Amino acid sequence: MRTGYRRTEDTGESGFSLVELLVVLAIIGMIATMVTPQVLGYLGRAKGETARIQVKNIAQAVELYYLDNGTYPTTGQGLAALVAAPPGGIGWRGPYVRDARGLTDPWGQPYLYRSPGIGGGPYEVYSLGADGKSGGTGDKADVASH
Repeated sequence: MRTGYRRTEDTGESGFSLVELLVVLAIIGMIATMVTPQVLGYLGRAKGETARIQVKNIAQAVELYYLDNGTYPTTGQGLAALVAAPPGGIGWRGPYVRDARGLTDPWGQPYLYRSPGIGGGPYEVYSLGADGKSGGTGDKADVASH
């Protein structure tokens, strides 16, 4: 005599149907298509901002070079003069940047340097942006120190 215990048999299988899974996948796909452009836009702006900060830091290193040597690096010496002493660099007390990898922009291209700068300054440190071409807008815009 068993009282209080009653066993019921479950005849159906538990789990999700194919239609339910497809609906969930469709919803996830719609969310992804709305979020992806926003994330890519943030990424592009972040690289541009990183380039601006790095250009300022490199320009400060060029100024330190100037204080030690009395001249700015020539265009021929370029930014390599911040990492290793150029020939005849008597006052050189560098390196002025920790690593040559710091002289590469967020798009994988080396930062460019010219002395004198185009805007009339003694030098210019710049990147050509994501497209690697002069000019452009957004993340394809040039980033320059002056």
